[in-house]
Amino acid sequence: MTADEQDNLSASEDGDRVAKVLARAGVASRREIERYIEAGRVAINGEKLTSPGVKVAPGDILTVDGKVVGEAQAARVWRYNKPVGLVTSHADPKGRPTVFAALPKDLPRVISIGRLDLNTEGLLLLTNDGELARALELPATGLKRRYRVRARGKVTQERLDRLKDGITVEGVRYGSIDASLDKAKESAPDAPQGANLWITLTLAEGKNREVRKVLEALGLTVNRLIRLSYGPFSLGDLPSGGVEEVGPRVIREQLAAFIAPENLPTGNSLGRPEGERISKGRRQNLASATSEAPKKVYKAGWARPKFKPRTRPSTKAVRHSGKVRPKTPAR
Repeated sequence: MTADEQDNLSASEDGDRVAKVLARAGVASRREIERYIEAGRVAINGEKLTSPGVKVAPGDILTVDGKVVGEAQAARVWRYNKPVGLVTSHADPKGRPTVFAALPKDLPRVISIGRLDLNTEGLLLLTNDGELARALELPATGLKRRYRVRARGKVTQERLDRLKDGITVEGVRYGSIDASLDKAKESAPDAPQGANLWITLTLAEGKNREVRKVLEALGLTVNRLIRLSYGPFSLGDLPSGGVEEVGPRVIREQLAAFIAPENLPTGNSLGRPEGERISKGRRQNLASATSEAPKKVYKAGWARPKFKPRTRPSTKAVRHSGKVRPKTPAR
């Protein structure tokens, strides 16, 4: 029986473990929360915790760094197009710019689903649910990650096809990788064929620097790496540095198996962030898109005027109008 199953069996009697509660509340991942506890940053009812195995009972006051942690909110997911040069971390010991510092200020506290290294760009999924992030990161989940790679060197499609059987690099075993050679572009007229290669790779494990290490083992040097998709979500035309929230209906359809029932979002449209102003025109568009147009209410006693049919003018009136010349009387 897994730790999650044990947690679920005892949750109704003793509550959930503190790491699970904080992860669902979007504070951090379980692994990070364990480090928080070791550093003495987490407390229940004013007492600092020393073990992540402590359970939170109903009515307990849970705090992190002295701030009360509220109840878990409905799971939310964002797509983010990570630029090169950002570290996927809340704080970097070397002082390098981080993904989370670059995000819009109106976003709640979020956790990354997996990581992209400093020099990798493309799709990075964010969520406010640490349990969801943990579930989607696990290799056992089997979510496919698709990358587009520009590399320098020479390789054939035959060699790339061998990656489907897996490969061992420096004692680390990597699972099946589907790789296809897109095109070879010469960097100069006299350069050897295939100086710059574009390769598309699809894999399910996503181990640390997996793409770079595997291609280096084939004699290639990666000089650009873009993640195009992660599971059912793709980068699409999201601009570099852009963030876009995934709708609640899509979350229910694609991720319900990984989210606690009480944390599933409801509704079919995104809510308006706090403090965001909506113009009159946009408000009207939103109203027409989400609800039927209200029927017009008339005052009591009000009635539409009856339609009066238009009558043809008499022959006499036409004659006197000059359109028909009257006959000259006989003398």
